[in-house]
Order: sequence, then structure tokens, then C-alpha cells
Amino acid sequence: MRIDFLGLEAFLHIAETGSFQQAALKLNLTQTALTHRMRKLEEGLGLPLLVRSTRRISLTPAGIDLLPKARRMMNELSQSLETLREEGRRNQLRLSIGCLPTIANTYLPAILARFAHSHPDVQVSVLDRSADEIIQSVSRGEAIFGITLTSNTIWDLDAQTLLRDPFVLLCPADHRFATRRDLSWSDLKDETLIRMGAGSGIRTLIDTSLGSRRETLHWRHEALTIDTAIALAAQGLGLVVVPLLRVSHGRLPPDMVSLPLRNPTVTRPLGIVQKRGAPLSGAGAALLDLIVRDLFG
Repeated sequence: MRIDFLGLEAFLHIAETGSFQQAALKLNLTQTALTHRMRKLEEGLGLPLLVRSTRRISLTPAGIDLLPKARRMMNELSQSLETLREEGRRNQLRLSIGCLPTIANTYLPAILARFAHSHPDVQVSVLDRSADEIIQSVSRGEAIFGITLTSNTIWDLDAQTLLRDPFVLLCPADHRFATRRDLSWSDLKDETLIRMGAGSGIRTLIDTSLGSRRETLHWRHEALTIDTAIALAAQGLGLVVVPLLRVSHGRLPPDMVSLPLRNPTVTRPLGIVQKRGAPLSGAGAALLDLIVRDLFG
């Protein structure tokens, strides 16, 4: 049997006030609506709960038995709802988002500074992880959304590609390539190269785009993060292919230049992933709007 909470609420107010009129006023109902609720409750139980007379209202034996139980149940329900409301209020003030490290340590800080100015009470946790880890974090509900590669998501996530970030080659400023306007991947066949480790989303994109041509290149060193790969290149251990976003807007390491790579032009699709059907809080939606406008606009 489904619990008739509206009927129980009506019963409690009538029993506590001893009056249909007073109970209706407290519940902001008409007496007709209140009477309908009581009648529906009693019909559902198959027992009368109230004895009505022209002068007073009293409880039947069934009503006397139900009153403390209904009062306790409604109090417990009220406490549970208040606990949930408090958790909801806390969640409004605490946001966790996933973000690729190449964006988290370059573009995101300035965006979060602007967000903090308009939402000073909201705490933001940044899960700067790999693309696969961000996907899992959003799927498990650890992050309300992720800024990541949108090429390989899973069934319960919605992905929106907002930018295609091309890969470029980093080389020392005194390298023979430094004066070139751009390069073809075939130009790299005699160079020592640094690449991302197995399982990296960047490596997967490059390997898939190059196909068998990747076997003609000399990949000597590997790194798990782009920053480490760039640091290795800065020490002369090889040339490195990185996303343009990582080195644009003054973020190019000193004494190094970046060159576009053609034939093929390889890009990484960047955007937002969200749990399908999971609405954002007001603060979460405001942060997402700011990121989309400032980073991808």
C-alpha cells in the first residue's frame, strides 16, 4: 500500500487542533479539500479515524492508535528532508570539476579567479587528471563535469566538442627546423622524438592519425605528462609534439619554438563531458558558462 502522506498530514493537524477549520487554516487549504484528504485516507485504511459531531471532533480507537505512530513517522520524515536540504546547501557551495592538466595549470586559474569574485562562498576542487580518469570521475559523480578529450566517452555521459586543438612540434630555437613556417610529419623521420606513454589520450590520437607512418619515426623517450615531455625536450633529449593550447599565449618555454605540423594535421577534440540527465546547481551552471565562454568562446 502506498503511504498517503497528505492524508496523514491532514489527520495530524485535525487531531492536534481538534478542528477542521483550524487545521485547514494551518495547511492553507479549504475545508472541502481537507475533508477530501481525510476521506481518502480513511477509505484507503478501511477504518474511520475521526468521530465528527456538531460540537467536537474526537478520535476513534484506530485514530488513537495511529496518532503517535503517524506523528513519529512524519517527524522522522521531516528530519530526513531537512538533512537532505542541508546537504543540498553544502553541495551548492562545493563543486568538483575534472580538467586536463594542460588546461588546469594554464587557462583554468584565471577563470576560477573570476568565478571566485562572483561566487566568493563557493569552494571549487579541480581534479587535474588524465582524459580517461576525468571520464570515470564524471561517470561516478565525483566531478559535476569535465574539461577533457571528447573523442572517447562512455554511454552515460553527454559530450560536447567545443574546440579542436592542433598539435605542434617544439624544437630548440637553434634547430634547423626553427626557421621553417611549418613541417610535415615526414620531415621528422630522421629526428629523435619524445612521446607520451602508452595509454595517454594524446598518444592514442597521434598513433591513430598517423597509422603505419608512426613506425617510421624515431620515438626514443617517453613521459607520462606533457610538462615532463617538454622538460626533456628543453634538455636536448629530442623534439616533442604537444597541443597548441599548452604553448600558446606566452607559455612557450624559453629558447624553443613551435611549428605547425601538416600532412596530416592532427587535432585533439576538447570540450565538456557531463553525466547524462544530471542537472547542475546554480553555481555549477554559472561556472560551466564561464568556462565555455572564456576558454572555448
